[in-house]
Amino acid sequence: MSQTKQRSSKSSLNSIAARSLTCGQVMTVPNILHRDASVADALDCITNNDWDHVFIVNSERVPIGRIHAVDILKLISKKKVNRDIAWMHAIPAKQLVATETMSMSVSTPLLKAAALMLTNDINQLPVINSDGQLVGTVSHGTVARNLPRFIL
Repeated sequence: MSQTKQRSSKSSLNSIAARSLTCGQVMTVPNILHRDASVADALDCITNNDWDHVFIVNSERVPIGRIHAVDILKLISKKKVNRDIAWMHAIPAKQLVATETMSMSVSTPLLKAAALMLTNDINQLPVINSDGQLVGTVSHGTVARNLPRFIL
């Protein structure tokens, strides 16, 4: 077999392998907070664990939305009255969720998730199982760690 055919064959195999790589195969552990948690709880989780986001889930572990650390900082900076932390304990963290979360199935191809993140300017997506429960996340970092081996 000539070198050109060998390269073409290898390229074709890499393409098939990259397309068949699923979110479930490469997902990472999600940062989760229950829907009844307060803003103070979210702030504690994010700062103590050095997270940039946390997913809010209901009692069945179905994702309700995502809170980014910047959202909490914006809320705190706009709080002009009564700067003690009592108000953070009274406000449910789920109120910081601005939009519903787009999610991927464990069987969704990673390339599709990457395209969705780029198209919608999203840093990470929740990965759900067949029951709709949050089981993992994929992010730009996940894509960067897993797809280059098929390109190079």
